[in-house]
Amino acid sequence: MDRFQAMNVFVHVVEARSFAAAARELGQSPPAVTRAVAFLEDVTGARLLTRTTRSVTLTEPGARYYAECKRLLADLQEVEATAGGAYAKPSGMLTVTAPVQFGQMHVAPIVGRYLDQYPDMSARLMLFDRVVNIVEEGIDLAVRIGHLADSSLSAVRVGEVHHVICGSPDYFANHGMPETPNDLNGHRTIAATGSSARLDWQLKSTVAGGRSIQVSPSARWQTNSIEAARNAALDGWGIVRMLSYQAAPFIAGGTLQTVLDDHAPDPVPIHLVHPEGRTAPAKVRSFIELAGSILRANPLFNYR
Repeated sequence: MDRFQAMNVFVHVVEARSFAAAARELGQSPPAVTRAVAFLEDVTGARLLTRTTRSVTLTEPGARYYAECKRLLADLQEVEATAGGAYAKPSGMLTVTAPVQFGQMHVAPIVGRYLDQYPDMSARLMLFDRVVNIVEEGIDLAVRIGHLADSSLSAVRVGEVHHVICGSPDYFANHGMPETPNDLNGHRTIAATGSSARLDWQLKSTVAGGRSIQVSPSARWQTNSIEAARNAALDGWGIVRMLSYQAAPFIAGGTLQTVLDDHAPDPVPIHLVHPEGRTAPAKVRSFIELAGSILRANPLFNYR
């Protein structure tokens, strides 16, 4: 059996999460698809997929093999295109994931521009407020806000954001403004958190050296939605901490006001993350180029 053909079948099974769906996409019979995957498992000596009656998931060696198959197939596609006299141009489906609010506000418009620029492309934007395993879930590229864990993934830094503490002018008129981090303990605090009322806000001292200060005000108002937390602050209920891009339109409009800016912690990076490195297919490279130029040019992200 042709190994590249079998790899292509395997990639389709992983991304469709189904042998039957992959067979329909490829115009092959389900037994032929099953044989192709079995052939690769024989060649590698490893179980690549875990099959149940409802789904197909990657094993740990399968996830590594999937990433290498994607890379090799992309290399083959570009070699063939180059031999034909043209460098591979973006085509096919690009799947991107991003945090929900950042994706709605800043990634979705980039996807629209990308599709206008590359008419042979289609795109799928998946928005989650969790870290997605892009290899296991068949995603081409992720927008990540935060410090990255060590991994084999490639990352391109495109900006940074800051944590800000803010409330409405009405709230501060009624309750006063905190002047030091410890003053937060005397204020009504809204927790944009998933599970606990305890907050651990990292701030910085204003003395030389800027040592870290951890403040844990009690939060009676808790929610896992940053939008709900922000709305509560806009209504004048209390103080909330958000990322700077989430608060920026309201700060500019005067409906939110920041406090303790001198104690702001270090910025948080924004990266575009993908599994293929320098061998990424044209569709990924072109999206990184466009998204990087747009995000770096946005003053909200302070990229230097």
